[in-house]
Amino acid sequence: MSTLQRITLALVIIGAINWGLIGFFQFDLVAAIFGGQNTSLARIVYGLVGLSGLYCLTLLFKPTEELSRESNRSTT
Repeated sequence: MSTLQRITLALVIIGAINWGLIGFFQFDLVAAIFGGQNTSLARIVYGLVGLSGLYCLTLLFKPTEELSRESNRSTT
């Protein structure tokens, strides 16, 4: 797994945790950290999470053989 894929996956996980907090507890962690949903920093984080989700779609459609070859290369 490349560095870009790891970063985007981490951002998608952060987004998923944030959505879980919103759904279960009505608490927006990103907004709480950066001072509200409309602040520029929060909007940047939301945008990066969204772009990361789009990028991770490429992992969904990546052939299995290619994924296994990449993991074999990284272990050697």
